[in-house]
Formats: sequence, C-alpha cells, structure tokens
Amino acid sequence: MTHPPRISVAGAGSIGCFVGGLLADQGHDVRFLGRSSTVAACATHGLRLTDYSGLDVHLRAPKVSNSAAQSLGGADIVLVCVKSGDTAQMGAQIAEHAPDAVVISLQNGVANAACLRDLLPHHDVRAAMVPFNVVPTGPGAYHRATSGDILFEAGPLPDLDAPTLRWRGHPDIAGVQWGKLLINLGNAVNALADIPLLEQLQDRRWRRLMADQMAEALRVLKAAGITPLKSTAAKPQVIPHILRLPTPLFRLIAAQMLTIDAQARSSMWDDLNRGRKTEIDALQGAILDLAARYGRQAPLNARMHALIRAAEAEGEGPPGLSPGDIRP
Repeated sequence: MTHPPRISVAGAGSIGCFVGGLLADQGHDVRFLGRSSTVAACATHGLRLTDYSGLDVHLRAPKVSNSAAQSLGGADIVLVCVKSGDTAQMGAQIAEHAPDAVVISLQNGVANAACLRDLLPHHDVRAAMVPFNVVPTGPGAYHRATSGDILFEAGPLPDLDAPTLRWRGHPDIAGVQWGKLLINLGNAVNALADIPLLEQLQDRRWRRLMADQMAEALRVLKAAGITPLKSTAAKPQVIPHILRLPTPLFRLIAAQMLTIDAQARSSMWDDLNRGRKTEIDALQGAILDLAARYGRQAPLNARMHALIRAAEAEGEGPPGLSPGDIRP
C-alpha cells in the first residue's frame, strides 16, 4: 500500500464509532457505514468519545453515511463491526463495493471471520478480538468503560495504533476469541440484571452465577478439544475461581486484571434497551451447539439463552431479574 489507507467502518455502532473515531482523530481517512439515526446524530452533534482514563475527543464532522457505496467504496481496510446476525449481508456489500480491502472482523463470537471468508474468498480476512466495553451516552456519544488492547490475526497491517488504542497481532486468534466468548457469556447476565456491571461484580451472588455459567462452558470446550486463551490478565480456567472469592479479596485481584468504571454495561443490555435482537446465538448459542455435538449438558447457558429470547420477544427492555430468578 503506497498511500495512506482509507478505512471503512462497516457498522457504526458503539465499537465501530469508538474505534473508527479514534483512528479518525489520529488523521486516518475513516468513513462510517451506519443507520440513519447514527447519521443524523453525528450530523447534528458530531462524534464524542470519552473513556475511564479521562479521554475526551470530539470529531465535529465525521464521515458517516447509510450508503454502502459511499462508505465502503475504495476502502483499503474494512472494520466489520455489525452484529453477528448481519455478517452475511455485510459481506455481500463488501464484495460489491470494496473488492481489494483487507477485512478485519471486530465482532463478538467465533464464527464471523469464517463466514466472511466464505463470502469473500479473494479478500484478506482477519479475525480480531476487542476486549473493552463501549456504551452509548447520548446522540453521537460513546464511552469506553473497560480497558484492553485489540488483538488481531497476525499479518501485515498499516500502523493503526493511537495513544489510547493499541493493536497487537496474535498467533492464535481462535483461542483468544474462545477466551473472550467465555467472558462475553456475562453479557446476558448483565442484560437480565439491568444494573451497571461494576455494581453487579460487587455482589458475590451475581459473581457465583457468572462463575457457574463459565465453568459449565469450560467443560463443554474441554469435551470439544478447544483450548481458550486469556483475553484478560487471568487464564479463562482461573476466572471462575476468582469470581467465587469473597468480595474484598475479589476486589484486590480484579483491580489488577481490568479497569472498569461505573458506566459499564454489556452490549446485550443495550440491545434489549433499544428493542434490538441480541447476539445470544453467537455466545450462549455457540456453547449449546457444542454441547449438543459432544453429548454434554449446559443447563445454565440454556437458561440464559431462553431468558434473553423471552426478553427479546416481550420487547420491554432488560427485565431486572435477581440471581434467584435466573437459576434453573
């Protein structure tokens, strides 16, 4: 690539706006493909990015459009940030409008990069893992509430680092993605609880529920011969034990693993709050698929899956359940 890369964000939601916005703030040519509501919000308010460390960036005129041709056309790099259920549709749009782009999936779950490779056999498609949480705080405003670096499938890329956002190549991105999926199983817990994540983590009853769900999933992965790698400072196999610790000891250890502020909530909570379909099939659903394939049981993951599906059907937002409501 002999010219500065043109970067397209395919899916201007919370992660897409935050990551793309920081790249634009560093001087990259970034274009965003988003919903009409996002286009209108950014046209009126610009794009405001904040985080737990005091970051405060305001882009007054981000290039946001709901036209795939305008946002994807001529792209050298496409950052795919849509929900897992929209991956196939986005892949078709990339094939039409960005035939020479490197495609990087910044999505939850473990199957999206493979889906994109099937649809884009002549593209360089990379899986990646975004460890941090981003929450919308107003029209065109997004707040990063937890810490971490983006890990991507190793290979040549232009320098995308910023002072507040690092990109690091990793030789086993599949293992990292499975490790992140285990962490993301907590998204459903947070969505059902309808409380800030930090508040939830201060309550041992919630942590035990999260630990039991994760331990159940780890047993399924072991049966499937899958070794998840860490996406935080601790190995996935250790995290259930840390979650079960008494709260004072948990606080000491957790403070060394992850930075999190009081605004953090899960993306699944945001989906229920906005009346959108969640990614439960790409998270708990992936564990249930493996359990069925290898003759294992995962009743707590099945319970989470069923409760999120019920909340989606009711369309009344996060249901505000207690740990006792959720236990099967």
